[in-house]
Amino acid sequence: MTGALHTGLILFSIMVVCESEPTHAGADREWGSHGQSRLVHLASHSAFQLVNDSLAFSRADSFCRGQFSSLATLDQSEDQEGALELLQQSGLHSPIWVRDPNKAASKPVALSKQYVKFSALNFPKESREGFARVNVSFPALSSLSVCVRVQWDREWNEVSTIFSYAAPVLTNEFQLRGQVDMNERILLALIIQGKHLPYKASFPNDGAWHHICVTWRSSSGYWAVYVDGDRKDTGSRTDISRDIHGDGIFILGQDQDSFGGNFTEPFFGAITDLNVWNMSLEMRHVTALNACSPMTQEEVLFSWKLDQLSSHPVVKEVQALLFCPAVHQQMELQGCRMLQSWSDQLPLFGLTDCSEPLPFICRSSRERYQKMKQMSDSQSSQPTTFMNHLMKISNKTQPVLGQQTSGLSSLAQASTLLDISVQALEDTQQEGLQPTDMVSLIQLLSVAADIPTQPLTDSANDSRDSIQELSQHFISVADSIISEDNALKWQAIREVVNGPMDVVKSIDRMVTSLSPRLMAETDHLTIHSPNIKLEVQQQMLQEGFRGSSFCGPETEKHTNLDCISVPHEKIQDLHNNGFHKLTLVNTWYGSLRPLFSSEENITMVPTVTDGSQRYLGTVLGSSVISTTALGDDQPVSTAVRFQLQHRVQNPIGTVYDPVCAFWDFDLTPEAGGWWNTKGCEVVSKEYGYTVCHCNHTTNFALLLQVYEAQRSPENENALQVLTFIGCGVSLCGLLFTFILFIAVGVPKSDRTTVHKNLIVSLGIAELLLMCSDWASASEVACFMVTALLHLFFMASFSWMLVEGLLLWSKVVSVNISEGRRMKLYYIIGWGLPVLIVGVTLAVSVDGYKADNHCWLNVKTDTIWAFVGPVIFVLAVNAVVLCRVVMVTVSSARRRAKMLSPSSASKMQTFDLTWAVTRPVLILLPVLGLTWLCGVLVHLSVVVAYVFIALNAFQGLYIFLVYAVYNSEVRNAIKRIKEKRKALSFTNCSQPTSFLPSQRAPITSWCRSPPTPSSPETSETSAPPSSTSTSLVIKNESFRRESFVSFSLKPASGNQVVQLTGFKPSGTTLESFGVKALPD
Repeated sequence: MTGALHTGLILFSIMVVCESEPTHAGADREWGSHGQSRLVHLASHSAFQLVNDSLAFSRADSFCRGQFSSLATLDQSEDQEGALELLQQSGLHSPIWVRDPNKAASKPVALSKQYVKFSALNFPKESREGFARVNVSFPALSSLSVCVRVQWDREWNEVSTIFSYAAPVLTNEFQLRGQVDMNERILLALIIQGKHLPYKASFPNDGAWHHICVTWRSSSGYWAVYVDGDRKDTGSRTDISRDIHGDGIFILGQDQDSFGGNFTEPFFGAITDLNVWNMSLEMRHVTALNACSPMTQEEVLFSWKLDQLSSHPVVKEVQALLFCPAVHQQMELQGCRMLQSWSDQLPLFGLTDCSEPLPFICRSSRERYQKMKQMSDSQSSQPTTFMNHLMKISNKTQPVLGQQTSGLSSLAQASTLLDISVQALEDTQQEGLQPTDMVSLIQLLSVAADIPTQPLTDSANDSRDSIQELSQHFISVADSIISEDNALKWQAIREVVNGPMDVVKSIDRMVTSLSPRLMAETDHLTIHSPNIKLEVQQQMLQEGFRGSSFCGPETEKHTNLDCISVPHEKIQDLHNNGFHKLTLVNTWYGSLRPLFSSEENITMVPTVTDGSQRYLGTVLGSSVISTTALGDDQPVSTAVRFQLQHRVQNPIGTVYDPVCAFWDFDLTPEAGGWWNTKGCEVVSKEYGYTVCHCNHTTNFALLLQVYEAQRSPENENALQVLTFIGCGVSLCGLLFTFILFIAVGVPKSDRTTVHKNLIVSLGIAELLLMCSDWASASEVACFMVTALLHLFFMASFSWMLVEGLLLWSKVVSVNISEGRRMKLYYIIGWGLPVLIVGVTLAVSVDGYKADNHCWLNVKTDTIWAFVGPVIFVLAVNAVVLCRVVMVTVSSARRRAKMLSPSSASKMQTFDLTWAVTRPVLILLPVLGLTWLCGVLVHLSVVVAYVFIALNAFQGLYIFLVYAVYNSEVRNAIKRIKEKRKALSFTNCSQPTSFLPSQRAPITSWCRSPPTPSSPETSETSAPPSSTSTSLVIKNESFRRESFVSFSLKPASGNQVVQLTGFKPSGTTLESFGVKALPD
């Protein structure tokens, strides 16, 4: 039983920790699966584990990740103390791997296949005399490295010399030759100090550019040939250990049978980017150069410059586009960081080849280490049902399961371990997994995803079938871990595992790594499990990619609502940028949402509300869907479009606003990542699902921002109806007011002009507001309505500002003429809104309009192009109103002091109250101060009703205050009535003179009998026989339309004569009555 348990624990790299846990900060010894001694140091907040197994940097990083930790950085004093303690306890003096905290993780993701333009030399096949000489003096060389980019002429099959270096004493001192074999491959061979090495290194004769590097050093005779960043041939010579002679001649494109001449083996094609060093390059240097990463200038004898070359006339300069992945990739090309030694208790760091095996230190939090130790002890003392079944199966395959603690070394081991894990899961399906089982399986997936992809067997078919079986088992194990049945168990392992997205990351790494092997003989592969659907599509781009979308499983209604696709134009861009093959790895996860803690709010910024809702939080509201794009088996980034179904039901009293997001593993990496929205936007919001667009590939989901609805649906409908009715009534009131101002002849003044402009702008704005719902059906129409609404509402508030400025000029003396003042008012009232709207459209035309209605986008800064000016206008007008109230109150007090002492107190209180109330009631509609309550609508639905009532009926309010109860309008109407009465006389007599004038003005007389409806004849005290005579005189010497009216009427035996004169303004000039004696 103990041996089986030990095997099971080895299987998943769970450390068997000694039972005594240190209670102080110090080193604690552990034992690995094969007796290797490890040291663990517990600091106050961290735990450090020294792994004495030497691994390459990537394998060391993978091992730490499998232990839910990371490579130590040693950038903090606590890390340095822990590392120093471990190294002193172990007595280890060799370098160890450490992580560079300032360097991002390796991300070979390119937006496109990156090309750089180089100047190249073309050696035409029409002449065998082409060559180029390097005009540099070479010293004696103890080491030599030459790198060059070559484009071989596909029609040339004979032996060619790419470059040759001849010394005066030996012509074949250093030379690189090539020839085409029977398989259409270019074979390369070196000649070093006259010794011809075999043709072994090769590249395809495909007419493409290839990067070739050759290195040599005299101390060991070591030499190597690299092609396209890979070491293709290597060896060493011990018979000769001298340096390469100096003062030689370096020739491109020809051999040298004599010193500097007698060329016999020409090269046909193109050559560029020649570089020569007096050093032996390492693998990391060659990898960097192949990716166009700049090299240090130390030990450089020659770097590619055409002005330092002299060439034959047949050799022409051409431009070449070379693929350079380092231009847009963040790869660790310059080596990996290591701790070399200590100096005065401080670490000394250096760089070395990332493939070199070194020990390393893993770092994790103290709490995580202790939790893992607790789980390990629990599994040792009381194995779970799953672990017992696993041990039984592993005993049957003991030879296959033998492995090193450093992890799995081959796909065969990973395939076997995954296979027996699937068997154990099937046998214990009813019992289910325990938290410790889940941790073990997550470790297995993490380690298996990083295994090098060597062939499993010699048979290609067996290899492909085994890879597919491994992938199927990998998905099955992952599916069992992220099952909804394990939601509570995920909470139990939160201190150890970052979350379910760790499983997603392992799946991404596994499929991306194995996709070339999976798609070797097929262009479509699907792996389906209850909670995961994986699909891999591959096609050659020159054939025209179909661009089919990937969808999750069908729902009960047989509709595919969870889908993702790469737009066709983006695929075409990849083809245009040099890619030949595109592989899309699509994955759907249906059970991740319940695994995220419902109590843990997802922090999202910004959270926007329209004031009617209170923000409660953000939750994961959909499945997770992902796409990984591989161009020529290289990860590339491209835009995607996806739609996801809403999988959260709205509780009563809440509403959801969907947000398109993705899981960013680099955001808070210590926690495994977090949700991010950068580069993603909502395309459309439909009932039950949302369509999104993101400019990159990764794992996507919908986050639902939850709001508490302060208004019920009934209140929302009532407010909408009230708004529509109010706008209609307001529009009618504004229209009638404008007509009255024009028709009744209100005297022209700057005040009436400002009123008219305010009425026009506000009326058009409210008309557009009433039509905005109809315009929302068309994107173009809705955008135009939004811009016009912005313009005319801004104009309305601008004219409200003008109203305030005009009122201020009446209250405070302002030295400016009326004509100049009106020009300024027109600039403010119309010019300023046009400027604001124009600048806003120019700066943010893409985010100008809201998504689902015709108004400014409140989720961007665009809304401040309206809110900012409105707040300024309201603040200015509030100051103006306060000043007017102060002046009115001051006048009322002066009038109150003139009253009699007995009634002064009572009248003063009334006057002061009216002095405050009257200007407020009159000026509120035109100054726009009723909009101030808009900031309070989120507090209560009552405030929302008040806000709509005050502002939707603003036009009606203006009609009542500035038309119905306006003395100027009423006097103008009364004047029109008087004129009509005066002009209703008939039987006009000859005009006579009424007033003396030198011009003898013509006066017309008219006399008419009284009518029963006339006010002048309506007195009941007069007898029926009473007669009255009205006489109207129109005197041309007066201003036009000036009248004098006589009314003669007998009353109680006395003749009453009334004379009324008025001018166009409607003000009574004189009114008086004269009593005459009886006839």
